[in-house]
Amino acid sequence: MQWPSITSKVKKDPVLEAKIDHILGDMSLEEKIGQMIQPEIRHLTPQDVKDFHIGSVLNGGGSVPNGNRYSKAADWLAIADAYYQASMDDSDGYLAIPIMWGTDAVHGVGNIVGATLFPHNIALGAARNPELIKQIGNITATEIAVTGLDWDFSPTVAVARDDRWGRTYESYSEHPELVRDYAGMMVEGLQGEAGDSGFLSSYKVLSTAKHFIADGGTHNGIDRGDCLADEETLYRIHAAGYYSAIEAGVQSVMASFNSWHGEHMHGHQYLLTQVLKEQMGFDGLVVGDWNGHGFVAGATVLNCPQAVNAGLDIFMVPDPDWKQLYRNTLEQAKTGVIPLSRIDDAVKRILRVKLRANLWHKGLPSQRPYAGKDELLGAPAHRAVARQAVRESLVLLKNKNNILPLSPRLNVLVAGDGADDISKQTGGWSVNWQGTGNTMADFPGATTVWTGINAAVSAAGGKAVLSPDGSYEQKPDVAIVVFGEDPYAEMQGDVQHQLLKAGDTRDLELLKALKSQGIPVVSLFVTGRPMWINRELNQSDAFMVIWQPGTEGAGVADVVFSGIDGNINHPVTGQLSFSWPKRPDQGPLNWGDEDYDPLFAYGFGLRYDEASALGDDLPEEGVAIEASSQTLELFNRRPLGDYRVMLEGKNNDRILLNGNIGSVSTLTVSCVDRDVQEDARRAQWNGAGEGLVAVSSQNRQVLSDYYEADSSLLFDIRVDSAPANQAWVRIGCGPSCYSQVDITKELREIAGMGWKTLAVDLKCYPDAGTDFGLKRTPEELFALILEPFALVANGVLDLTFSHVRIDKGVAQGASVRIL
Repeated sequence: MQWPSITSKVKKDPVLEAKIDHILGDMSLEEKIGQMIQPEIRHLTPQDVKDFHIGSVLNGGGSVPNGNRYSKAADWLAIADAYYQASMDDSDGYLAIPIMWGTDAVHGVGNIVGATLFPHNIALGAARNPELIKQIGNITATEIAVTGLDWDFSPTVAVARDDRWGRTYESYSEHPELVRDYAGMMVEGLQGEAGDSGFLSSYKVLSTAKHFIADGGTHNGIDRGDCLADEETLYRIHAAGYYSAIEAGVQSVMASFNSWHGEHMHGHQYLLTQVLKEQMGFDGLVVGDWNGHGFVAGATVLNCPQAVNAGLDIFMVPDPDWKQLYRNTLEQAKTGVIPLSRIDDAVKRILRVKLRANLWHKGLPSQRPYAGKDELLGAPAHRAVARQAVRESLVLLKNKNNILPLSPRLNVLVAGDGADDISKQTGGWSVNWQGTGNTMADFPGATTVWTGINAAVSAAGGKAVLSPDGSYEQKPDVAIVVFGEDPYAEMQGDVQHQLLKAGDTRDLELLKALKSQGIPVVSLFVTGRPMWINRELNQSDAFMVIWQPGTEGAGVADVVFSGIDGNINHPVTGQLSFSWPKRPDQGPLNWGDEDYDPLFAYGFGLRYDEASALGDDLPEEGVAIEASSQTLELFNRRPLGDYRVMLEGKNNDRILLNGNIGSVSTLTVSCVDRDVQEDARRAQWNGAGEGLVAVSSQNRQVLSDYYEADSSLLFDIRVDSAPANQAWVRIGCGPSCYSQVDITKELREIAGMGWKTLAVDLKCYPDAGTDFGLKRTPEELFALILEPFALVANGVLDLTFSHVRIDKGVAQGASVRIL
């Protein structure tokens, strides 16, 4: 189909285009390839920048100068200067082309302590204020400029269509029009307005629309999953934010981790080149996501000509061995695997963005106007806008007998685990990637919900008492209970259904206990998405969604309390930017669906002068959380339940074993007989590289109960040819998300001995290691499972497996045993 051509406010300048051609003509092939490589600061030295002509660098979530999370602006500037000077050093006869540094400032500059953190995007969607979005973009650009960085990987313009997705809070709305209204405004806030003298000035930064495309439309809401929507849906819904972003002059677009009908976006030539660049007319650069090119079929992280040929201009490659990707790409350009015309197109786009950003004349990062001005990080004026954003984002779902706003002269009990928890309040992408484990020391100058309430009540002569468990000495006039989701980011936030803290009813019991004592209850709900909260609503006299408000929690109290005279200080104005479910298994639930039947519709939000029609009798039948059985059967003669057998080769070539034999690049799996016909699976690795065979599910499984019950993963196995290299048994939660245990010794020991049973205690996981060098807690790993069993090898190996299960109470001290 024909996609619309978008007219950008940033016009091509013939003088600038001639300069691009001139620079390109003077560049060697080595210099061109260097411009296309983007390493991470932990693996890049200034000498590397000079030697490999590196064009850009990034810092990941939680990655900071010298490994010190409390680094000051001066520490960031020192590294930025060193990179810049190395890129501009032409003493070796190569060209001086300034490097640019990108960061994920997705709700403020989350990597530097002391910065202003705004409510997450889902909250901003509820504010319905595009001009506020532009202000937030402007402030974010200012605080980035303090550190000397050039480039923000923001805004996320995903249209989240399944709230089980772990990045729902990064989406402004399920409605494409609201996303379209906001995307261009955020771009203008970050970059400045095209045609204005301030456009991409020293006070502004480059902006990125991400993640192209349909990251919010994956099947079952699985992060990095597969979007099965038709092309008309891509055009009508998932592309909405790109239209206004491109029109506003966004200079970069980030390719997505997800696939469309099985084809990974980093290698999708039709969508990246034919649609985005040619039909939509985007003339900036396309950058990859974190090693995202490594998921392209037939590719690896260090060898991926497919992505360049598809239209990727910059590899984001935080891998320590990124130099091998440089060498491979250089060789592929020399031999014609990647046409030189495609290399030149990519480099022209990179140069165009750098020239538009005037990086040659901006000079050393430390010499730019805002550089090192620590007073601008979390400046009072910036915090005031963030506090305004909190106020405008609050959504009132219930207000029985118009209990809100409260008088600040009351005796107020403040309870719940979210009342004084800055980590819960700021959510993911806050000082570290997942946003967990932070304290007030990480957010100097911030206010929690509790400190805001205490200040408002104390100033009016009332009394506020903080008691997370709801205990008290003097019976209060009212109880405010702050509770909800804990912090998460990306795949770690994926859930199976929208039941709050599945199986954990402590928040509900707290509400019930307070209500049973005749205390009016006001619930303040911290969340990154709509959740099924019928039970909590029934136990609340008032219920307000406060989302994840960021560093300015006092904005909540501004709205919850009236003035001393009883007049409203700040009205409640927020409207839901996502539909709210009646049932925890109701999703996907989106405005405009044929059978649209939400508890609260898109756009809902009570005002203080409106009557609340909601009673205390909402249905409370949710998803039954059953106690797990003694044995979880995964494969017994065949894959059971939702499970299936999946193969993956070294080139990310994946297939489901739907027949009785299947092959990928590094192994073949066939159905064979053990006791009855085809009740086992034979896996033969050919030695060409790493490959796996897995028992896999389309839906995330919560297996935390098995971990806690001293369980073991057991499987029957016959080894006909011992592993020539290494072998592992893996538990996985998605692409590049797993923990594995080495079983090479055990497989060699039982080779040729017929059928044996291996038992791997679940306590061996997750400390065996996971993606991105992180260590997952059991709660993080075992609540996210997609592949509860996978055999992995990187050399020749011939084995057959049967009867795979997890048994409770059979673990013996975190070990691998042959039974």
